Amino acid sequence: MTVHKDFARPDAVTVEALRTQSPATLHEAMGKKGAMGHPIKPLFPGMRLCGPALTVSCGPTDNLMIHIAVALAKPGDVLVVDFKGMTDAGPWGDILTASAIARGLGGLVIDGCVRDAAAIRDMGFPVFCRGTNMKGTNKTDAKGDVNTTVVVGGVMVSPGDIVVADDDGVVVVPQDLAADTLEKAAAREAAEAAYRHKLEAGETTIELLNLKPYLDAAGITL
Repeated sequence: MTVHKDFARPDAVTVEALRTQSPATLHEAMGKKGAMGHPIKPLFPGMRLCGPALTVSCGPTDNLMIHIAVALAKPGDVLVVDFKGMTDAGPWGDILTASAIARGLGGLVIDGCVRDAAAIRDMGFPVFCRGTNMKGTNKTDAKGDVNTTVVVGGVMVSPGDIVVADDDGVVVVPQDLAADTLEKAAAREAAEAAYRHKLEAGETTIELLNLKPYLDAAGITL
């Protein structure tokens, strides 16, 4: 068991700049890296989050380390929980959600399930997870870690990395790559804006993306 009470967080300007970008754009800007696997989805459509990762590992039948992590969290932190992909219980519910909101957390990403889904929706707390399971967990086993590097959804996450999520899924931007990622994301946004203007003028995606050679190779004539 390892519990680090604090970690180096990115500055607020960086976090807010990343918040303006979609996870898909950030994924592309990082060379198609950082995207968590498809099973981790928003609990309800329309949920969004962005903030520094406060990491937890625990499970498969106990959530004590999650309670510890919430107590250590600072406003804006996003709890990223490695629950080993287990879906036999819901280690997060309405009580932890109420505590997280009171402490100003920015959201939850968990490689597992949650319960009390309707209450979480009504509280407006963003959660990204594998699904729901009404079964609870114990709160007695301190096996696990807080604020160590974890792997969630197939992506390595270190404390302080920036987590951005929306209906498309979850992406993790390593803290030391944030500035470069923002620069590349802005360039990509500018390029896509130019694409949209050309499409609105009648150009096809085949012309715009230079796809004709692939059609020619396949013997396809439009």
